[in-house]
Amino acid sequence: MKTFLNSKKLMLSVAAAAFTAVGVFGGDAAAQQTIKMGMSAPKTGPLAGGATVTHWPNVKLWVHDVNSRGGLKLKNGRAKVEVIEYDDRTNPGEAIKNINRLATQDKVDFILAPFGTGFNLATAPIFNKLGYPQLAVSAITDKIPTLTKRYDNIFFMLGSTSTFTGSVVKILKKMRSDGKIGNRVAMVNVADAFGIELAAAARPVFKEAGFEIVYDKSYPLGAKDLSPIVKGAKASNPDAFVAWSYPPDTFALTAQARINKLDVKAYYTAVATPFPSFKGKFKDAAEGILGAGGINPDTPELKAYFKRHKEVTGKDADYWASAVTYASFEVLGQAIEGVGSIDRKAVTEYIKQHEFKTVIGPVKFVNQNSERFWTVGQWQGNKFYGVSSEGRPGARPVIDKPDWK
Repeated sequence: MKTFLNSKKLMLSVAAAAFTAVGVFGGDAAAQQTIKMGMSAPKTGPLAGGATVTHWPNVKLWVHDVNSRGGLKLKNGRAKVEVIEYDDRTNPGEAIKNINRLATQDKVDFILAPFGTGFNLATAPIFNKLGYPQLAVSAITDKIPTLTKRYDNIFFMLGSTSTFTGSVVKILKKMRSDGKIGNRVAMVNVADAFGIELAAAARPVFKEAGFEIVYDKSYPLGAKDLSPIVKGAKASNPDAFVAWSYPPDTFALTAQARINKLDVKAYYTAVATPFPSFKGKFKDAAEGILGAGGINPDTPELKAYFKRHKEVTGKDADYWASAVTYASFEVLGQAIEGVGSIDRKAVTEYIKQHEFKTVIGPVKFVNQNSERFWTVGQWQGNKFYGVSSEGRPGARPVIDKPDWK
């Protein structure tokens, strides 16, 4: 009899606790105290180095920031964020498999976009089929109008291929008009979606601007020896060197350029040029080098972001895509809070219709595309400053690149 009474008291206590939870958080409080986020990006393979700098630390930082303030605010209370991570091994097929698994087996509430242009384009159909908003933060493409018409859930934050190539050509034209360079351009590209599309867009723009492409070569993603590429570029006697490159090749090309004395006045490499490790490796030789992106690192928001990034992740953020990646997570989080639930369709519509306050400044999508972004940056002292942008204030004038010693 005593055991029965004790059991009855226990049951009443549990029921009372459950009733209290319903009263405080709403009817589905017990079911929704955690928001599950899925993530597939490279931890191994050629793009792992870039993702390790730009992508994964910002996942960690955003989750830390959200959970340290109690989670995302929903209509039924706050929900902390949990992330399920998979390595896509720099393989598009693996990325597609991972995202399908996150949706169908792990049943995550949201999936953060993959890393890299090709990976975002390859996975866009499955994001759309499964009904997840895709903030394709690390994709640069001229296919934005086509993709946004086809997929009502995809959003772009870094701009188009034509805008990027046009910005580089504009800077080179100014240098030419100032008498600092001539007309001869050596251009190389990584042979994946990112590099192929940028090179294809650049050729007619260079020609229209009166430049002669005296060297035009591509190389495989993950290529180990880029010395033949650089030697060929030097043999063409260029005034400017432009590489539509990914992180491993950005470092390798620059190292070979110094070894082979490809010391042009206009030197541009793309992704990873804004990495702190680029400055760390090349030291004074990084001064004046141009690259993709940039930011205005002197704003109060970005100063606070850089400080927090270092404290939480133990790593320095880069001077371009790190902050934009974090901003994409801010957009998603603010949209979830704006809707007040994990209704993915409602969250997608909220992203379309609202402006968001982020570390990079305000973000608003027009036809699912952000029209405010940095295009070209340059190492000036110990920071990589934006020198060209679309709708972002604070661009610095381009400085002369010193001769390499």
